[in-house]
Amino acid sequence: MNQEILIQLKHISKSFDGETILNGIDLDIHDKEFITFLGPSGCGKTTTLRIIGGFETPDEGDVIFDGKRINDIPAYQRHINTVFQKYALFPHLNVFENIAFGLRLKHTPEQEIVRQVKDMLALVNLKGFERRKIATLSGGQQQRVAIARALINRPKVLLLDEPLGALDLKLRKDMQVELKNMQKQTGITFIYVTHDQEEALSMSDTVVVMADGCIQQIGTPTDIYNEPINAFVADFIGESNILDGTMPEDFRASFAGHVFECLDSGFAKGDAVDIVIRPEDVDVVAPEVGMLRGQVSGVTFKGDYYEIIVDVCGFKWMIETSDYVAPDATIGLHIEPDAIHVMKKSKYSNMFGDYSSFSEEFDELSDAEAEEVEE
Repeated sequence: MNQEILIQLKHISKSFDGETILNGIDLDIHDKEFITFLGPSGCGKTTTLRIIGGFETPDEGDVIFDGKRINDIPAYQRHINTVFQKYALFPHLNVFENIAFGLRLKHTPEQEIVRQVKDMLALVNLKGFERRKIATLSGGQQQRVAIARALINRPKVLLLDEPLGALDLKLRKDMQVELKNMQKQTGITFIYVTHDQEEALSMSDTVVVMADGCIQQIGTPTDIYNEPINAFVADFIGESNILDGTMPEDFRASFAGHVFECLDSGFAKGDAVDIVIRPEDVDVVAPEVGMLRGQVSGVTFKGDYYEIIVDVCGFKWMIETSDYVAPDATIGLHIEPDAIHVMKKSKYSNMFGDYSSFSEEFDELSDAEAEEVEE
């Protein structure tokens, strides 16, 4: 990214009641960037956002904004606005007056207020809603008003803390596209917090994956998905088959009882490693021509593909295929070299990877719990 650095976090640490929430965070955020903090509940992403906004003060480290240390500058004096999951709109004011609120505080001339509010209503697709009462708006419309109110003061940075969490799935997807378009049109730096991987991948220029108060990986959505740095990132971003393996030599990986060609090198001979293979990168073939062979233990129709669970020597793989496969069938698996991603062992090794206990109900339950905790 060529833009200049707008915000620097230097060795930021923060504890609450003796529990470390952030542990030595270092991060550069660039001007005009859409950057997302992504991670599970309790990873420190919202605390990082609040420190940037001035709602929390770090125990250690510095927040640098436009080259100046701003640790001691209160939130209202920073060129930063925030949109929370609970929009905190003024119910006694109509849409126009909610958006105009910040301009009125600055005693902006009425003619200029009218012009700017109209521009903002156009930006957030709410033309004609000026006189509507807040209580009559849908959740998505209220969210647009909150964003317009935050943007009208032309902050250098807009912080968005799980702003789509209260919306239904279709509206969330629509708003993802609209938020990205707004960011491009305004050129304002967006710093976004979510535990939703799809949200992060679809909107961001840069994704910062966090866990246990530390940054695990920083990269483009493509880098984060295709080249995860450890088992936590591989598991958290999308679905992954994560297996124990070794590197007998460069460009050869040993796992699941076989040696495969791969594109990775630079490991010591015989190094223990984690192997990541995405479900969509495994081809289903006839058992006699497969590199591996397994028995199908589950099949779920997903609309444009089938999600199947396959038992290969006691390890349950997840595979996505467009071809129907019958439960209990024996199938072969074919894996191309570029589908095999080799990672160094980490403290997250052996915590993820097998789909023997996979349940979408558990996935949905953990998502719901995460949203409750974040609230």
